[in-house]
Amino acid sequence: MQFYPTSVNGARLISPDPRWDERGFFARFFCEREFADNGLERSFVQINNSLSTKKGTLRGPHYQLPPCAEVKVVRCVRGALYDAIVDLRPDSPTYRKWFGADLTADNRFMMYVPRGCAHAMLTLSDGAEAIYLVSAFYEPEQERGR
Repeated sequence: MQFYPTSVNGARLISPDPRWDERGFFARFFCEREFADNGLERSFVQINNSLSTKKGTLRGPHYQLPPCAEVKVVRCVRGALYDAIVDLRPDSPTYRKWFGADLTADNRFMMYVPRGCAHAMLTLSDGAEAIYLVSAFYEPEQERGR
């Protein structure tokens, strides 16, 4: 995997670095060792799946308050979406800054969303589907945003 820094402190854009042969390719979605080597979260408690049937659907921005703040690793597996994060950590050097990128089934990029950042997805195609790892259980009373 390739880990690219972003304009938000601690966030990464991740490329899975597929290994191709005559059958197709193999690539890791997650590797505990590679995430650890890059100083990233390695413990995830849920894998969520989101399908938006219509282009232009906005999910978020939303986040969970401590102690339920969560790290996410988001990947688009069908169609295309614009994935964005906003740094809401007052002690962060990038407080109130944001970063966004196109995540598509074709480019296979993933967004690493640090704790304390709000996350949003805007679908760029009909039938956009995302899968994402989450480091904390969903707690409705700690959820903020939409």
